[in-house]
Amino acid sequence: MSDQSLEHTIRSLIAQEDLPETYAETVEQTILPLADHILALHDTKQRPVVVGIHGAQGTGKSTLTLFLREILARHRNCPTANFSLDDIYLTRAERKDLAEHVHPLFITRGVPGTHDVALGQRLLDQLRSARPEESIPIPSFDKSRDDRVPVSDWPEFSGRAEVVLVEGWCLGARPEADEALVTPINSLEAEEDPRGTWRTYVNEQLKGEHHDFFRQIDCLVMLKAPSIACVLEWRSLQEQKLARKTWNAPDWGGEPAPAQGLRIMNDEDVARFVMHYERVTRACLAEMPGRADVLINVAEDHALGLPQFRTG
Repeated sequence: MSDQSLEHTIRSLIAQEDLPETYAETVEQTILPLADHILALHDTKQRPVVVGIHGAQGTGKSTLTLFLREILARHRNCPTANFSLDDIYLTRAERKDLAEHVHPLFITRGVPGTHDVALGQRLLDQLRSARPEESIPIPSFDKSRDDRVPVSDWPEFSGRAEVVLVEGWCLGARPEADEALVTPINSLEAEEDPRGTWRTYVNEQLKGEHHDFFRQIDCLVMLKAPSIACVLEWRSLQEQKLARKTWNAPDWGGEPAPAQGLRIMNDEDVARFVMHYERVTRACLAEMPGRADVLINVAEDHALGLPQFRTG
């Protein structure tokens, strides 16, 4: 592919994602070097590789994943599939069952324990071993309805993926020491999990199923948020964007009406929602930068810094 063709792809994606034109500089300085790093890793391993993209809410994981996929697949002759941990959430009915039998807080999606890790593992295995004529369905989750999309509507990936990009807010997270769980870190834990049942179960998932899944990551990329306060602000902005995207157009002379069944959160809802993520997010911000294979600092205005590649 020519440089002109690559430039066209980049500009098309920038327009599609409603990004500022200056994002082209981010692609050149941050994303293209990362794409080259992934290709070099693939050439060294001589097998399909799994790239994990970790970042708190609002750090730009999905945008980075999109650009990497398109650059690798279209311009580096490297078939690339992607999915998010969000895509393999348990269904709302399954989380309701977990909430009834383990702890009420599990009705809320997000933390380890609310993912169908077995589904993610099957998907990973299929993508890395598919025959050329095979099509692999990629799970999908509708956040506006807080439930999984019907299987018949899942997108498909054809053939074997040489690179699998997996992104998620807790991707690569490690369990905390048991004694760290004793003291609540926010009002949600203090008031709704006073005995620590919920957070202990989450921590056990990071020791078990999630640990085994994360071990398959060949390259861990961390998009590092500047603070937990920024995460709350960014998550509020995400929910406002989701609301604008999913509301029906207004009737003539009337107010916009939300589509039936939508589960859009207001700012107070978002603040409580983010408390579910706070413990694991804080732990990752503290310890993951020292072990991530690639560290990318994210500024308060969402700008991505230069990638820092770990050596040795």
